[in-house]
Amino acid sequence: NGYGSHTFKMVNSDGERNYVKFHYKTDQKIECLDVEEAGRLSGANPDFGLQDLYEAIAKKDFPSWSMSIQVMSFEEAEKWKFNPFDLTKVWPQGEYPLIPVGRMVLNRNPKNYFAEVEQIAFSPVHMVPGIEASPDKMLQGRLFSYSDTHRHRLGTNYLQLPVNCPFNTKVANYQRDGPQCVDNNQEGAPNYYPNSFSGPVDNAKNLECPMHISGDVQRYNTADDDNFTQVGTFYSKTLKEDERSRLVENIAGHLKDAQDFIQQRAVHNFSQANAQFGQRLRQALDAYNKPQTGSVMASL
Repeated sequence: NGYGSHTFKMVNSDGERNYVKFHYKTDQKIECLDVEEAGRLSGANPDFGLQDLYEAIAKKDFPSWSMSIQVMSFEEAEKWKFNPFDLTKVWPQGEYPLIPVGRMVLNRNPKNYFAEVEQIAFSPVHMVPGIEASPDKMLQGRLFSYSDTHRHRLGTNYLQLPVNCPFNTKVANYQRDGPQCVDNNQEGAPNYYPNSFSGPVDNAKNLECPMHISGDVQRYNTADDDNFTQVGTFYSKTLKEDERSRLVENIAGHLKDAQDFIQQRAVHNFSQANAQFGQRLRQALDAYNKPQTGSVMASL
């Protein structure tokens, strides 16, 4: 499955707006590798997942994902028990059910891996009209950092590359020049605004919707936020017993070589989410840390 994680806004043609989260649920089935098999494949075939995807598409067994959204009104966001823009929190589907929207299908493999995969530049700032950013602080940071990273990685004019550029419209703005320009650079259009030469102007209907702000703006410590309830619910109600066992064993396997006070802190954190969770993790760590006994053979 894929999750947008961040909270976005959706705005309709009448200016009505809501906060949303995006979900992509696999139409295949979920299959997981255990730790031993994953470790083996990381050496034998680290591109196992990529190979599986490529071969499925090549034989026209196109993978697909059903897309849904969760919707929260501005009024609900003001009163919700958790921060609706906290990336570490989910919106419970019992309160905000999934609404089916569409389906995403991968129906062809790239013809040239470098041109179509290595050079692709995804960024949350690339939004179509009707979808806008929310006050999600992590999203706000990524709106800047992703595009900035692409400029460093691919060059100033990375949006002109065929895999990144629009094909059904023509770019008309005041962002031009720079190295590695691969199109006509908007020819002789003016590069300043305002101007007297019919340069592009903002389309008012595509401006961000107005947003009401209330309350005090200040820095505050989030140390007392509830960071355990949702984790406990996930462990006790979402996971099946075999999944809980694998989760504990995987965590213990990564934590076993840490210093003892780090292990104790981790166990304490997981215990606050669910007492059994912490207890099972402690037992798994103790099994790893148990001194190995051996026999001493004497030769006569």
